[in-house]
Amino acid sequence: MKIWPDTFPQIQGDRRFLVSSAEFLNLREAQEHSSKPFMRANHSLRAFAFPDLLLVVAVLFLLLALALPMWSNARARGRQSVCQANLKSVSGALLKFDQNEGRLPQETPGQKGALWWFYKELIKGDLGLKGLSSPADKVFACPDDRGYEDKKPFRSLAKFNYGSYVFNGVNLPGVPNIAGRAASSVKDPARTLLVMEWTAHAPLSWHRSRTGKKNHPFYNDAESVVGFVDGHVDFIPIYFDGMNAAYTRDPIPGYKYKYGAD
Repeated sequence: MKIWPDTFPQIQGDRRFLVSSAEFLNLREAQEHSSKPFMRANHSLRAFAFPDLLLVVAVLFLLLALALPMWSNARARGRQSVCQANLKSVSGALLKFDQNEGRLPQETPGQKGALWWFYKELIKGDLGLKGLSSPADKVFACPDDRGYEDKKPFRSLAKFNYGSYVFNGVNLPGVPNIAGRAASSVKDPARTLLVMEWTAHAPLSWHRSRTGKKNHPFYNDAESVVGFVDGHVDFIPIYFDGMNAAYTRDPIPGYKYKYGAD
């Protein structure tokens, strides 16, 4: 039965508005059905948005936890590489001094300070340094140098001649060293220390420390970067007998280094 003409006689002449009641109901049902998927999808978005966010945050934290140690280790390796490059340069300058003088540095009258620190004054010109020594002398500075008793890096203090590296020239009674020796007279140049991080005297380690930032106690097999009389540089464990500082004696068999020239 047609309902539109009886209800709205004023628009009988316009056929565009004439629909049956069945057609009208079909249109209503179609609208309702078409809106339900949208409502279900919108509800699903609301239901899963927060858990998804938590999952993303958890993944980001996991990636950060994995990346931070890798980044920290890479930086530590970079600082150690700087030390190795520095000691390679310092070793080269010491060996050049030996070629020119016929011997390695030794104590001289009027020397400003201890030879094992102030050897620097004899070779720094060959490394492009002029004028007074200072903390700006980067080739003599280990980035991880943390000093010892002063709680300041050796490289920052005048009494250590602004350097992190010591020459194997501790010429105290009974202490093995190569001060004043010709490099050619050293019996095993590939094992005899020439210059090293101060930590090899203790021993401690600036690069793989078992004591964190502390400078005690000394411990066996603490690793240091060292240079040898034959010119090569290595990162090696240093022997500690539990009582005496490492530089006061040569190690027991099995270690890759020694202090004495003979």
